[in-house]
Amino acid sequence: MKQVTMSIDGKEVKAKEGMTILQAAMEVGIKIPTLCYDDRLASYGACRLCSVEIKKGERSRIVASCVYPVEEGLVVETESPRVQKIRKVILELLRARSPGLKEELAERYEVDKTRLDRDATFCILCGLCVRYCAEVKGANVLGFVGRGTERQVVFFPDIAFKTCPTCKECFNICPTGVIPSDFAVNVPRFEKQPTVFPVRLRDEQNLREFIKKIE
Repeated sequence: MKQVTMSIDGKEVKAKEGMTILQAAMEVGIKIPTLCYDDRLASYGACRLCSVEIKKGERSRIVASCVYPVEEGLVVETESPRVQKIRKVILELLRARSPGLKEELAERYEVDKTRLDRDATFCILCGLCVRYCAEVKGANVLGFVGRGTERQVVFFPDIAFKTCPTCKECFNICPTGVIPSDFAVNVPRFEKQPTVFPVRLRDEQNLREFIKKIE
């Protein structure tokens, strides 16, 4: 397979054509934070936490490294001032939905306290659970409804009742822990209609208590 030569954070990197910037960086030990990436799944680009700055000639722009393909002569900066500012805002948005998410990154990008006042849902719409269930398990227990700010993840309880008790593999890939909490509350109802989740939990203590019920 053809190789391309590019630069990531000043380091010359040779990558196979067809790889993404994120994959090329990972191969040479350069860490780019991400929440919605899983090497078992197709690239998705939902969380945008993996944003990097790329330069081609005199032009530069911000792209999601998990979906942007490598190119010959591409110059990539993973921690430029623009990138750091964007990651800080993204983390503020995500932590408004899920307080306590990625504390190490919040500290790194100086996100002390979210400026956004909204009820925590703990679901950050990363899509990992939906995609894993569809792409790896082929079960399609989970799906999306709505668009934009109204988008939510739903369980399909009639399928979940038959599949989830013996699987639960998506529990471990959920970065917030909301899937096991919602499963404990909603799936046992055996409803025939899709069940929107997450249940609106008041705080992380409630979340932990729900998780304990199914451990």
